Amino acid sequence: MRIGMPIAYSGGFTETVRELGDYERAGLDIVFLPEAYSFDSVSQLGFVAARTSTVEIGADILNIYSRTPTLLAMTAAGLDYVSDGRFTLGLGASGPQVIEGFHGVPYTAPLGRTREVVDICRQVWRREKVQYAGKHFTLPLDAAHGGSGLGKPLKLINHPVRDRIPIVLAALGPKNVALAAEIAEGWEPVFYYPERARETFGESLDAGAAKRDPALGPLQIVVDTQVAITEDAEAEARALDQVRGHLALYIGGMGARGKNFYNDVTVRYGFADAAAEVQEHYLAGRRAEAAAALPDELVRGVSLVGPPGAVAERVAAFAEAGATTLNALPLAGTHEQRVQDVERLKELSR
Repeated sequence: MRIGMPIAYSGGFTETVRELGDYERAGLDIVFLPEAYSFDSVSQLGFVAARTSTVEIGADILNIYSRTPTLLAMTAAGLDYVSDGRFTLGLGASGPQVIEGFHGVPYTAPLGRTREVVDICRQVWRREKVQYAGKHFTLPLDAAHGGSGLGKPLKLINHPVRDRIPIVLAALGPKNVALAAEIAEGWEPVFYYPERARETFGESLDAGAAKRDPALGPLQIVVDTQVAITEDAEAEARALDQVRGHLALYIGGMGARGKNFYNDVTVRYGFADAAAEVQEHYLAGRRAEAAAALPDELVRGVSLVGPPGAVAERVAAFAEAGATTLNALPLAGTHEQRVQDVERLKELSR
């Protein structure tokens, strides 16, 4: 398995980038930069590319609504160029609270739009004249679809470093997961619980794999997790509290009632009662109670926290469940400890 690490988008970015050389030397394979309703990740990924030499860089994720498909393709090609072929394009639908609330764009047809965005990106990278007649995108835009009729087919001026930049789709719902397994180089779930992964996602992965182009290669599975390798009981408890807080935010607060994808996947993992309780507490402002309502089984199951032997068992469980990249946020209190945990995780992944 490869070892990845997310960079915080809401603080500590400069400090982390300054220290990335240490993580490169520790064996870090790829660094991911999220984009929510934060600073854009593209400018920051360019900065990361300039400050690193071997580690791959990934957008985690760019939504499919706020940029046109061709701009997404141009952006990916530009980042691949400045990183000398080290870029991975993470794409996802996000959710209506962000897309409609922050960007003012209707949150419609996430599946259909994702498929067309991927098609158009790959056309741009092949330096073909971009011509596309889809349900959601028409290029060039003709008069019948609201254009002036003056648009003409154009191709990317520059020659990309690669004519196929890896695409990772962030997906949780059954149809979205099947789409990722069909058309993307990689799939990124969150809160990946290895022991329940097959029963939760297996049918969708199989359906997508049955339609997959062999040229894409085996599906890469990038799982988000958190790591703290320690034999200190107090440090372990603190790390687990951080995991709890993170899970509570997403399961309880990232979405409205009836429209929270993270809550939905928690239900599918078999924790329906806990998912409902966490959401009830969180939306009422009782964040500590929301975190406390999370079952230990789930908290430990989706993370890599504890003594070396216990973490080794969890790494093996992730590998057995198909994970190919552990995108692990180090939770230790010092930079030295965090680098050491990445190094140890790299050793365990071998």
